[in-house]
Amino acid sequence: MVFATPSLRYAFIFLVSTLVAPAVWAHAHLTHQYPAANAAVEAALQAITLNFSEGIEPGFSGVTLTGAKQEIIKTQKAKRNDQDEKQLVVPLDQPLNPGTYTVEWHVVSVDGHKTKGQYTFSVK
Repeated sequence: MVFATPSLRYAFIFLVSTLVAPAVWAHAHLTHQYPAANAAVEAALQAITLNFSEGIEPGFSGVTLTGAKQEIIKTQKAKRNDQDEKQLVVPLDQPLNPGTYTVEWHVVSVDGHKTKGQYTFSVK
């Protein structure tokens, strides 16, 4: 492509880079979780499942589950679903007692960006 002036060339490069940049700035955002935020579930819960907007690196991702008195609830290590690189699964070691729980998560997406967040749910 031939440009009449250098300024047109720079304008074209700026326009193209602006259109391409949002794809480069992508992060793994939480799209769905089970149990859902603010949900009340039965005590038979076996795992916490988090779904993200893009693939995650399981070795750099994890979850901390705390109870109403800020005690850390023992869980197994978070792992990525073998069939879905966007899903992080945290198996629970034991049934949860009735109460409110906080899920604090952190993930690194496959493109290297870090995100984190938290939500609560309760057990009947």
